[in-house]
Amino acid sequence: MGRMSLVTGGIRSGKSRFALELAFGASAPAGRYFIATAEALDSEMRRRIERHQGERGAGFETVEEPLFLGRAIAKLSSEETVILVDCLTLWVNNLLFRFGTQPEKVEAEMESLLESVSSNPARLIFVTNEVGLGIMADNPLAREFADRLGMINQKIAGQSGDVILMTAGIAQYLKREGVGCAGLAS
Repeated sequence: MGRMSLVTGGIRSGKSRFALELAFGASAPAGRYFIATAEALDSEMRRRIERHQGERGAGFETVEEPLFLGRAIAKLSSEETVILVDCLTLWVNNLLFRFGTQPEKVEAEMESLLESVSSNPARLIFVTNEVGLGIMADNPLAREFADRLGMINQKIAGQSGDVILMTAGIAQYLKREGVGCAGLAS
């Protein structure tokens, strides 16, 4: 399996910037791919997308995939590629928006993602939000969103060599490949 990282944190914590640094620091003879899950459904989101495009520059080939993430990752993967997915949070939102009344479709896409990364040879970097630090939502849809995002975050973190929590622009390694408890090499 290629090396996999999960970069998580709150809004404006520096997640995307840090993920870009990881991607640019990795060898990618066959190319760097940026899988964008966001959809420009309003002017504010269009501005955010444009800002992110400017930050990453021309160093990536962008693939826009708001729903079928597992399939997109599998299609782009090789030992010599770097794939940055930004972000799982919007992807889960998109799944619930499109397939919310069909939970089996949401579950199938989540399973497809997990299958696509389980034996993937590419260098994979995922960006996501940590939504479990706040209060319990007051409506069923928001609770389902937090539950599903929390579940996929846990599963991706479990398969990742590195899990990084961003707080105020500072990277805190929660899990680091090759490092055991208390920072001792494993």
